[in-house]
Amino acid sequence: MIDFTNSKHQKLLKVLTKQHELITNNISNADTPHYKATHVAFQDELDRILGRQPSDVSLKRTHDRHLPLQTDESIKVVESRNKTMNNNGNNVDIDAEMSRLAKNQLLYNYTIERVSGQYTKMSNLLKDLR
Repeated sequence: MIDFTNSKHQKLLKVLTKQHELITNNISNADTPHYKATHVAFQDELDRILGRQPSDVSLKRTHDRHLPLQTDESIKVVESRNKTMNNNGNNVDIDAEMSRLAKNQLLYNYTIERVSGQYTKMSNLLKDLR
């Protein structure tokens, strides 16, 4: 079973937000000559979030008075080069991008609902303790 903590949810939401940004950028450049569509390497990012794939950055806090470690790990973005949809060298498939956008939005909404549900449970628990 996959155990998602709030920090993992936060990382997943960052990946989904970046994916949304790239998809909307692809859609807006659908008619731009020689534009190549880009996407988040989602499975790689999910594996990294779940700890199945080691992070590229390894930091160590050597003293208690040092600032806490905060790694703003970059999200892996890949460019699609395998197909050309138009005569002008553009490879954006608008139907596929719209489908990706809908799927990404569903994943984002699901994750937000999970996080919201956790906070609602905690809030109800605290109310019951009073």
